Amino acid sequence: MDVYGHKPVMPGEAMDFLSIEPDGVYIDGTFGRGGHSAKILERLGENGILIGIDRDIEAIEYGKRNIRDRRLKLIHGDFRNLDKLIDESYIGGINGILLDLGVSSPQLDDTRRGFSYMENAPLDMRMDTEAKLCAYDIVNSFETSEIRRILFEYGEERFAAQIAAAIGRKREIKPIETTAELVDIIKSAMPKSALREKQHPAKRSFQAIRIAVNDELGALRDAIDAAVRTLKPGGRFVVITFHSLEDRIVKTVFRRLEHPCVCPPGLPVCGCGKVPELEVITRKPVLPTKTEISENPRSRSAKLRAAKRKLTENQGGLK
Repeated sequence: MDVYGHKPVMPGEAMDFLSIEPDGVYIDGTFGRGGHSAKILERLGENGILIGIDRDIEAIEYGKRNIRDRRLKLIHGDFRNLDKLIDESYIGGINGILLDLGVSSPQLDDTRRGFSYMENAPLDMRMDTEAKLCAYDIVNSFETSEIRRILFEYGEERFAAQIAAAIGRKREIKPIETTAELVDIIKSAMPKSALREKQHPAKRSFQAIRIAVNDELGALRDAIDAAVRTLKPGGRFVVITFHSLEDRIVKTVFRRLEHPCVCPPGLPVCGCGKVPELEVITRKPVLPTKTEISENPRSRSAKLRAAKRKLTENQGGLK
């Protein structure tokens, strides 16, 4: 499986919750270098189908070059539109969907992409290299108040105001073009005590800008809705997050889709007509083992949540 070039996070746990059926149809909405896809294909029979989706064209091209398996169908696109990307005949008939969020290892390791604060590169951070918005645009064109909001909300950066102000001052002199320039600006805006912390001073800011560039949180919300429309009754949905904001969205939306009733408490009969669409399988997030973290440090912040599609009245069953 070296051809897949990717060490997937919590592969065993993800496969257990997907509960692979040999002749089923599955979607890996974040194909990357195919690490999780390899595990799904191992469990599929000859008539099984796996649809790999990725917004990074390099990931799709890699898969087409290196993975020869007639059961695998690769699609370039954003998983937020997964119900529109796949063949209409699959809608309502997918057995399982997996999303492994965050930046893939190849994207981090490719200095040209501008995701890393450890290497100098153009300010890019686009997961889809054909997208219009990039990190350069945010850093050089957005109002400093909006940059402050992005850093604070998406990166939980406590020095967001100071960093945004420093960016504003610097870009008045000349555009900020590289990751190294941005790192220096971030460091210059932070107190010395913060620079001595174990975590790299630019980590939170880079994460926040990346999330904004790729609209990662909006895409996640859309993807959950798309998954519900796509899954068959009993179909499994597994999401691996790497950020507290992502995990909070998954937890909140899963809960809303499991308990959608908005009637006032105490009513003897539900009058809103909303029926459960998901049944949550993981009441608490599943975390990587200590062994996995030691072997794959990038799994440290991962959390896995899973749910399955409910059988509703509209699908010929009970609520």
